[in-house]
Amino acid sequence: MFNWNELNIIAIIVGGLLYMVYGGIYYSIRLGGDKHPEKKHNEVEGPIKYVFSVIVAFISSFIIAVFVQGTGSEGIGAGMLVGFMVGLVITLVYLKNRLFGLMTNQSFMIAVGDHLVIFTLLGALHGLML
Repeated sequence: MFNWNELNIIAIIVGGLLYMVYGGIYYSIRLGGDKHPEKKHNEVEGPIKYVFSVIVAFISSFIIAVFVQGTGSEGIGAGMLVGFMVGLVITLVYLKNRLFGLMTNQSFMIAVGDHLVIFTLLGALHGLML
């Protein structure tokens, strides 16, 4: 039986912060400059995208914490495996969308790289702190 009281709140908070820092670095490098004009006309204006990104970061950290604890994946390696599998599922969804023409190859590669790395890192963090 899963014990909700045993979730490591500190790990969830650190994971949310890790997600935000990683995302800021990753997207500033990947999308920096004007070499991606398609982002300009699709981009949502205003601060709501940042508020939503913060919420997603903490929800993602919470979900990975639940998966890591639920599978008993103690340690960095076991946690990384759980996180990588979550990133792989997200990659498959993006691949399906790419195959149906719902995103460009460039957008696909950016999204896949982001999710595979961050969920693997979150899994490692939660496995370490389990």
